[in-house]
Amino acid sequence: MKQKYLLRLCTITFMFMLPLGLLAQTIKGKVTDSSGAGLPYMNIVEKGTSNGVVSDDNGEFSITVKNLPTTLVVSSMGFKTKNVKVTQPSYLTISVSEDNALDEVVITGSRAPARSNTKSPLPIDIVSAKDLVSTGQTTFDKALQFKIPSFNTVQTPVNDATSLLDPYEIRNMGPSRTLILINGKRKNLSALLYTQTSPGRGETGSDISGIPVDAIKSVEVLRDGASAQYGSDAIAGVINIILKDNKNGGSATLRTGMTSEGDGEMFGVSVNNGSAIGDDKGFINYTLDFSKTSLANRPGTVNAEGEAADFGANIADVQEFLSRRPDAGNINGSPETAAAKFLVNGSYSLSDETNLYFNAAFINKKVNSFANYRTPYWRTVGDFPYLADFFPGNHPTNAGGYDGYVPTFEGDLNDYNATIGFKSVINDWNVDASFTTGGNSQTYKVNNSHNRNFVYSPSTWVDANNNGVIDQGEVSEGAQLYRENSKKSFDPGGTGFYHNVGNLDVSKILSDDLSIAFGTEFRYETFEVIEGELGSYDGGGADSFAGNSPENSGEFTRYNFGGYASLNWSPTDNLTLDGTIRSENYSDFGNAFVWKVSSAYTISDKYTLRGSLSTGFRAPTLHQIYTQKAQYSFVPGQGIQVGGLVNNVSSQAGLLGIPKLKQETSTNFTLGLGGKVNRNLSFTVDYYSINVEDRIVLSTEITPPNLPAFAGLSDLSFFVNALDTKTSGLDVVIGYNKIEAGSGTLGFNLSGNYTIKNERDGEVKNPASVAATGQSVVNDTQEALFFTSRPKTKWILGTTYDVGKFGLSLNNTYFGKTTFKQQGMSKDLRTEFTPKIVTDLGINFNATEKLTLALNINNLLNVLPEWSFKAENAAGTAILANPAQVQNQSNLITFNQRYSQMTYDGYHFSQLGTMFNLSLNYQF
Repeated sequence: MKQKYLLRLCTITFMFMLPLGLLAQTIKGKVTDSSGAGLPYMNIVEKGTSNGVVSDDNGEFSITVKNLPTTLVVSSMGFKTKNVKVTQPSYLTISVSEDNALDEVVITGSRAPARSNTKSPLPIDIVSAKDLVSTGQTTFDKALQFKIPSFNTVQTPVNDATSLLDPYEIRNMGPSRTLILINGKRKNLSALLYTQTSPGRGETGSDISGIPVDAIKSVEVLRDGASAQYGSDAIAGVINIILKDNKNGGSATLRTGMTSEGDGEMFGVSVNNGSAIGDDKGFINYTLDFSKTSLANRPGTVNAEGEAADFGANIADVQEFLSRRPDAGNINGSPETAAAKFLVNGSYSLSDETNLYFNAAFINKKVNSFANYRTPYWRTVGDFPYLADFFPGNHPTNAGGYDGYVPTFEGDLNDYNATIGFKSVINDWNVDASFTTGGNSQTYKVNNSHNRNFVYSPSTWVDANNNGVIDQGEVSEGAQLYRENSKKSFDPGGTGFYHNVGNLDVSKILSDDLSIAFGTEFRYETFEVIEGELGSYDGGGADSFAGNSPENSGEFTRYNFGGYASLNWSPTDNLTLDGTIRSENYSDFGNAFVWKVSSAYTISDKYTLRGSLSTGFRAPTLHQIYTQKAQYSFVPGQGIQVGGLVNNVSSQAGLLGIPKLKQETSTNFTLGLGGKVNRNLSFTVDYYSINVEDRIVLSTEITPPNLPAFAGLSDLSFFVNALDTKTSGLDVVIGYNKIEAGSGTLGFNLSGNYTIKNERDGEVKNPASVAATGQSVVNDTQEALFFTSRPKTKWILGTTYDVGKFGLSLNNTYFGKTTFKQQGMSKDLRTEFTPKIVTDLGINFNATEKLTLALNINNLLNVLPEWSFKAENAAGTAILANPAQVQNQSNLITFNQRYSQMTYDGYHFSQLGTMFNLSLNYQF
């Protein structure tokens, strides 16, 4: 009802605006290079306003201006900015020369009207659609991994719901500290909370993997804190995804691929198309994308001695099973995934000064993955005789040939977002009002499993003698509900997250030197824990993944209201100053006030010195406040155990003395230099420092007190404001392009990120009840996941060569050292992933003006992750000198070598080896 009311209110407002501005004129034209070829993605902005468009794939554009004469500013990276005075609405052909590689117009990071990147006080990476496609990666998040050095994402093996959505982050800050925007509007969070021992543990982010690459025109990645401009979650930076707005033509793409191992087959098809609305009063651009990727399995060879020790099994039984299944039947790697994606973007002129804009997306993704294989010496027919009937196999001696089983974990993800709004110029004030809604739901299925717990139905008494007394034989004992009576398929429920957001943004250029902006945002959020069926959670639930019980399920809501004000001042032609303040009020934890100041100083039109200082905040998510459940997890040396996650508002939290969550706060500082040395060479270098106080973490596993409320649980974890952290580093981007080489054009791009410091600042803030037992909510494993589980440095060297109908690209991505301290491993050791270079080759062939064939070979040299133990001290050196102890330590962190390639906690680049991708693109 609330959404219907808001939409009705927006419609009334639009109708009110219709009579305004009847004197506007539409200017059409084409932007070309010096040879006359059309230039796509050129920015055309009406000078002195934020009114602007981007040229389509053929270089053509159409822009509506308030009055004539006016001046259009044409710019883009790699071309000299050109001012064109327009006196009448005739068709324009605008030729621009190659120059000024830093002058692309950016809209992210400031609430003032758009400006060129030379005068932007903030470090912003701009990635075009062509750049994304050139990576050969099949999803948007993986494409960014190989384009933005400070952006990292990771696949994790057999981590339940994590298989639906890989964690990502900027500058090692976790997925919850990067804000995602679509066309400048906040995208909803995912319903998924990462609770397993993997990078991103305890956090959640938006599902960017589901956004179809063919719907994206460009991406602006702001590598700086931006809470003052955008609110919560922008401590590390902002990713603004700008959708295609072509109104003429489109394309269809057919893509397929597989790994060098012959698995992971991928097939996909997408269509992007655009058309004008009415008499060129607007446009609509839509994208359809369907794809399926098959399983790619990369298990290790399991160690028999470790298995026998973990499960108390007879070594001969283990060896016999492993002789037939060396990987212990495990299936880990990249799961089978099918996805359907739909996205639409559009705009319509309601009047000469008012435009209605809208976009919407719906994504459905189905993922089939697997739990760890339950070997016949782990789940034995001696303990569970009925398994012989449930899972008959080929074991030489077990009843029914029972040879173990592997439960499945099947996820069904739905993600949607939609925005409707209008932009208008009212008395020279730019007004942008919008309403955004979005949601993400994930429900699960567990098949090929069983509930192995003893649970009985109530006993019954039938008074056969009618004497009111319980006589012998009149009481029937309750029946066993599970075990031999168990189902093999379960519906464990899932989670959902939904939000509704209203925005009003107002700005005005007061003079050539001064502009102001202010606005407000209202957001209403709902987090839902979807109840599972009874058998999925009763008594301990389904083997491998327990469902959500009724007492842990329900809907949980909050709202927040925020406002900001921003001032942009250019006291001289080469100096720009920005200042922004913001206040937020949350219904569940109170107020937050943040600010930001930034500046850019241009030296002789070649070099720009820029810097910013800001404060920020991140509100605890509803997921972190309300999630409570029992979960299966791997405990080194103990196998799979059942632990509990206690939320901060539960009665159990009261027993443990856990404080309620409060917001994180941050202080950000950046200082950078950018410049264009000559026609071909440009660079940016930026230093950053991020200090976060009261960082929210999911605690390590705590031994529960001996109370009935925690019976049956091996451990407990919970969310707590436990850490202050310090992170600093350098970002470098160097471009050397447009070099004539033979009959073609050569280009080089080098970009890198180097982490100077990423560490805890001060002591861990343990709750008193935890400190009293000599335990800590943060251990060495947690600290490694927070601070060293991403490469210390990452560099991307790209080379392109265009000649005739061919385009060649060669990218080398250097992943630096990564360090882990896995749970259960000796404190005298650490593990380090060896630095590696992953090489990607791309070949494009323009068969005709409309048909392009592209071959991408990712990880050309089949480089795989390699890790090794390193000693922390003399005791560690002694361990490494003993092969038996080394084997034991290795077994602890790889589940007896099941995950020998990447360890149980994950890895920092592709585990699949070489991948071949072929695509055919046809332009309409």
